[in-house]
Amino acid sequence: MATSKRPQAPAADSHELIRVHGARENNLKDVNVELPKRRLTVFTGVSGSGKSSLVFSTIAAESQRLINETYSAFLQGFMPTLARPEVDVLDGLTTAIIVDQQRMGGDIRSTVGTATDANAMLRILFSRLGKPHIGSPKAFSFNVASISGAGAVTLERAGRTVKERRSFSITGGMCPRCEGRGSVNDIDLSQLYDDGKSLNEGALTIPGYKAGGWNYRLYTSSGLVDPDKPIRKYTKKELQDFLYREPTRMKIEGINMTYEGLVVRVQKSMLSKDKESMQPHIRAFVERAVTFTTCPECEGTRLSADARSSKVKGISIADACAMQISDLADWVKGLKEPSVTPLLTALGHSLDSFVEIGLGYLSLDRSSSTLSGGESQRVKMIRHLGSALTDVTYVFDEPTIGLHPHDIQRMNDLLLRLRDKGNTVLVVEHKPEAIAIADHVVDLGPGAGTAGGEVMFEGTVDGLRGSGTVTGRHLDDRASLKPSVRTRSGMLEVRGASTHNLRDVDVDIPLGVLVVVTGVAGSGKSSLIHGSVSGRDGVVSVDQAPIRGSRRSNPATYTGLLEPIRKAFAKANNVKPALFSANSEGACPNCNGAGVVYTDLAMMAGVATTCEECEGKRYQASVLEHHLGGRDISEVLAMSVAEAGEFFGAGEAHTPAAHAILDRLSDVGLGYLTLGQPLTTLSGGERQRLKLATHMADKGGVYILDEPTTGLHLADVEQLLALLDRLVDAGKSVIVIEHHQAVMAHADWIIDLGPGAGHDGGRIVFEGPPDELVAARSTLTGEHLAAYVGS
Repeated sequence: MATSKRPQAPAADSHELIRVHGARENNLKDVNVELPKRRLTVFTGVSGSGKSSLVFSTIAAESQRLINETYSAFLQGFMPTLARPEVDVLDGLTTAIIVDQQRMGGDIRSTVGTATDANAMLRILFSRLGKPHIGSPKAFSFNVASISGAGAVTLERAGRTVKERRSFSITGGMCPRCEGRGSVNDIDLSQLYDDGKSLNEGALTIPGYKAGGWNYRLYTSSGLVDPDKPIRKYTKKELQDFLYREPTRMKIEGINMTYEGLVVRVQKSMLSKDKESMQPHIRAFVERAVTFTTCPECEGTRLSADARSSKVKGISIADACAMQISDLADWVKGLKEPSVTPLLTALGHSLDSFVEIGLGYLSLDRSSSTLSGGESQRVKMIRHLGSALTDVTYVFDEPTIGLHPHDIQRMNDLLLRLRDKGNTVLVVEHKPEAIAIADHVVDLGPGAGTAGGEVMFEGTVDGLRGSGTVTGRHLDDRASLKPSVRTRSGMLEVRGASTHNLRDVDVDIPLGVLVVVTGVAGSGKSSLIHGSVSGRDGVVSVDQAPIRGSRRSNPATYTGLLEPIRKAFAKANNVKPALFSANSEGACPNCNGAGVVYTDLAMMAGVATTCEECEGKRYQASVLEHHLGGRDISEVLAMSVAEAGEFFGAGEAHTPAAHAILDRLSDVGLGYLTLGQPLTTLSGGERQRLKLATHMADKGGVYILDEPTTGLHLADVEQLLALLDRLVDAGKSVIVIEHHQAVMAHADWIIDLGPGAGHDGGRIVFEGPPDELVAARSTLTGEHLAAYVGS
């Protein structure tokens, strides 16, 4: 009898896995994993164990690099160059779309509406339906200025050259007073210069305007003012030229340069930038020298009077952008206009996506630089929800950050929807509720930094529970309520708080205890604390703003630890401290103290090779001959915080100033970091704790922490709670904005805002000890906390 052969599956169907072999990026130790496609894979492990190195720096980075290589060499020349990750084999990759926590918008004109397609569609809508009709969509854009001009043009016509007069005009929507910024600024001239001194005596007090530098010589050598005359004795013309002269080309010290008044120059170079993106010392100067007030002409809407005059059903585009997005979505649904039906459908879908993802409480005119990391990530998700693309790899970095337990289920549904469309979803996550929905789990560890970088478990969530790994053991951890709470030592009064959506909130925040401020995303927690408590005397705020630093910055430079170390080396060897800085005199001349040499290959990917002269140590050979306690400076920077703590704690290298900083770094759980590790390689959780360590030395009585569990593994939360206890027991008052139930359960006092988000929130719905909140179950937070502690 003839046997029938089973039909063979097409070869194309055999590529069902993303295979990673021999990954060595950052701290990974020859990691091998096989990830199923079109499934949801969650990567777990303690902070610093190598999750981001595997997901972002290896899989996503190689996918992006390969896509970039499909473009022409000409186009590649304009794109960021990506080096190939340290990995032996990467098979089965698909196009990777990264949805990370990087904050949006460094530009002062960037809003939620401009960062998505919503503003563009609204502008088209108003240009079609607005009464009176004022022009094209540009007429409703606060980024387009109205300009007009006229002049003669020369044309060739019928063999003759003729001149004709032509004029043109562009109608834009930009407010002419504030240039689309929504606020105007006044400069305090006394912060720019000391008018009792002359320029030659060093009158200018602006950062970057040092005597002798180019910025300074522009004024001393311009010939427009007398550099030896005190500024207060300038004539009216001299003062006008010095402060407000418009850009003028002139020869200064034999070089053709553009001269402009000091105020004009400062406004261009500093005030046109977003404050959040400035270096700390420049931001401090701007905060001293400049007062920002709402533009009186456009009332903060950024739009010209014409743009605000055109209305649809009594609503102007400024009114529409100021509405809460959930309300705007309802308004758009009520517009029935057959001529723009496809536009209304697309706009309605975009606005519904905001509501669906839990951002319905935002407004389109909200400046994108004011969004938290979690909000930014969810705004970026919006453009992918309605995408027709399938077989794409979506990579998420802790998408539940900033979400109340009530909102996490909604985020889980969105991740599963992306998967069910036929996409591969890779998620780096710590929250048990988010890990629970995984089809496949990869757990990295066992520790952090050099003690991590290995795959401890790969399989199902149930398999992880019984695996005995750190994550498996802590997955079902539940904190219990404290048997007794501390007694307050005083009160911090807040009266009539009305920032953003707050409704004249009055609250007494107890001092000398651990206070947790909670509530659903958008309920007004940050508005209450940052708007009414931050900035008071004795209040130290550790927020989520990212640390800015180049690849030359490291924990030693950021915390000020390098200063006492350099001085200790200098004293022991009787030489200058500057020799022990890789950014100063001690730098290797070949790599300028970077440790690597970057070779720019034009349109090809650049290559970074370890410097042959210093072998990556960053210092000149002569500097490494100087020792302290038997170690040279490069060996000290290669130590972990814990090692360095012992080294500087006793013996020949005993340095109390360095040891105090190292103790604080260990306190916040960063004992595994190496002192010389570039800041650019730190995870989000590590950066926040590094900031906390530096602020612990501040002379403040009240600490405000904004979601300190961000990026923390379940096992590390216990350590954080112990740190918060130590701060309170040392006499500090600690206020924590937090969603993590373990932190709520550990609080002495809870302030719960709500009941909903946006205009449905902004009220205090509970204040008191955690056991009363659990017993009452009167709020969403109370219900979730009761379920968490098993009451």
